[in-house]
Amino acid sequence: MPRFLIVRLGALGDIVHAVPVAAALRDAFPRAHIDWVVSARHEEILTFVKAVTSRIVVRPSVVGLSIAAAIRAIRRTKYDVALDLQGLLKSAVIARGSGAARVIGFVARYLREPLGALFYTEQYDPGGEGLHAPAERRHVTTINLGMLRLLGVPDSPPTFPFELPASPIATHAREMAAGPYALLNPGAAWPNKRWPAERFAALASGLFERRRLRSAVLWGPGERGLAEEIAARAGSAAFVTPETRIGDIMVLARGAQVMVSGDTGPTHIGAAMGVPIVGLYGPTRPERNGPWDPADISVSRATMCQCQHRRRCHAARWCLLDIPVEDVLGAVERRLDAGRALHG
Repeated sequence: MPRFLIVRLGALGDIVHAVPVAAALRDAFPRAHIDWVVSARHEEILTFVKAVTSRIVVRPSVVGLSIAAAIRAIRRTKYDVALDLQGLLKSAVIARGSGAARVIGFVARYLREPLGALFYTEQYDPGGEGLHAPAERRHVTTINLGMLRLLGVPDSPPTFPFELPASPIATHAREMAAGPYALLNPGAAWPNKRWPAERFAALASGLFERRRLRSAVLWGPGERGLAEEIAARAGSAAFVTPETRIGDIMVLARGAQVMVSGDTGPTHIGAAMGVPIVGLYGPTRPERNGPWDPADISVSRATMCQCQHRRRCHAARWCLLDIPVEDVLGAVERRLDAGRALHG
């Protein structure tokens, strides 16, 4: 019974993009013990991943002490292989500290912190120019899965073995919709990933007028005012959901007709649930971070963005401001007409 350790601490969307690695390992080694090292902030989503045996949590106290505590817990299990999918110095230290016989990570040009490569016993080279190279057009899920070639696991499409929870909050939101609904997710951790509230409101109004779809507006910590502004501007065409946890978002996404959002964790959760996606992209590239269903649509200004992969925009005008409502509304209608495929 082989024992694997996956190290991917965060962020939420990046964890979703790493789930296919656990799924592929489970398919290739059905009796394997598969553990995952994750930050406390993002532990919740892994509770829904059937392929994972157990979770080892890094607490957000003093980082050095947290990592040391995690390594002590990890070393109780004799791992055969540790996979660092994070590419940071601390994740590489955790992977090496596990004591696994094989510690596998990416080559330095695919790491956020290239010094991490010094801690690996084996390095996987995906080819290409590097992590943020403009020429890199492969999706991050494909790049992650490629690491399993070193274990003899053949390439396969990404799968997301999430187990849906019961969600009274999602049930209540569906009752508020009183019929088919769209999901709008206007928030994002990076301010420059946020499309303006007034445009989301105009989109909701257009969806109701053209498709009779009411829009459920999601919100996370600190975003309630943003969601309420959109609903107020859109009138009866939109409503604010109750405060939702990850499981609620999963259930809401599974029942939605379409989801519109920027490059955020909820977008990637929705994509994993199979909801049709229209993504709004600027400071990140949809080829790498966007939805992976070929039918999904990304409305992107990434090629003109002056602040690629920067958390704050330093340009005189944000590239997302050059995405008009009509472009997004047209993309949503095309995506609705293309139909839906379920994943998982």
